[in-house]
Amino acid sequence: MSNWLKPLLLATVLVAFSAQAQQPIVIKFPHVVSEKSPKGQAALVFKKRAEEILKDRVRVEVYPNSQLMGDDESLEALALGDIQMIAISLSKFDRLTKKFQLFDLPFLFKDMAAVDRFQASPAGKALLTEMEPKGYLGLAYWHNGLKQMTANKPLIKPEDAAGLKFRIQESDVLETQFRTLKANPQKMALGEVYQALMNGVIDAQENTWSNIYRLKFYEAQKHISETNHGVIDYLLTVNARWWKGLPADIRAGLEQAVREATAQNDANSEKSNLADRELVVKSGKTTIAKLTPEQLAAWQKAMQPVWVRYEKEIGPDLIKAAQSANK
Repeated sequence: MSNWLKPLLLATVLVAFSAQAQQPIVIKFPHVVSEKSPKGQAALVFKKRAEEILKDRVRVEVYPNSQLMGDDESLEALALGDIQMIAISLSKFDRLTKKFQLFDLPFLFKDMAAVDRFQASPAGKALLTEMEPKGYLGLAYWHNGLKQMTANKPLIKPEDAAGLKFRIQESDVLETQFRTLKANPQKMALGEVYQALMNGVIDAQENTWSNIYRLKFYEAQKHISETNHGVIDYLLTVNARWWKGLPADIRAGLEQAVREATAQNDANSEKSNLADRELVVKSGKTTIAKLTPEQLAAWQKAMQPVWVRYEKEIGPDLIKAAQSANK
């Protein structure tokens, strides 16, 4: 090689290495809901604050409305490192650890304040790292809200659910819940539910007020029973190896963005469920039955076998820790 070429080649290599070093860390964050939902807004807050705090060292790409992939695909893609962050329903993690089945137990929490207290407790925080040996690390819980039941017939007594085809999330506990009521649970992606209700493929479903309104389930169902019988929350999750391999200062900046996005999500979730319930009422397209304490007690009694079935798998101590948050 000519002597005059050596400095030129060295300079070219140094420029290439410099350009590579300056490339931002890309964080792909897909989810399945609208940008206007509490989770959708929180994802955008995370993007905004992460990029503000870390400047050009990080770029967050948010993909709402299943634009990139669905929840089930995202769980696998996160493990493979194809994406870096997800926020999917707690129910989805029961395939990785039986402890997350806790959140699907019917009538476990009396309100969202109790959910908050448990998730902030030592037992709740310990669950964030429960799946780390399998490559998943939880960063935060994001609230959605408590579930109500909708159907094309009034659901006042547990017996009213018998024979109905209920859409459920991918959850063995929820499947057992509705089989206990002599209903027919149908596992189905959230994005398919509205059309399935309209076409009569399913008869009923359970969801938060926010989802019932924003996904227009109230237009496809004549009756809603206000049961608050379960919780739908999300786990903000990253690939554990990727997260721990980040430079400490970048990880600290992302942690700050996560805290701010979590606070935004939870505040929006509470407001959204209250406001969306009122919008469903004002629509006049469905009737809402607010069950009495006696009626709710009958549902609780009917669903008690679910607790018996899963107590050993989940762990009695973990269930007791969750119950203590109701006090």
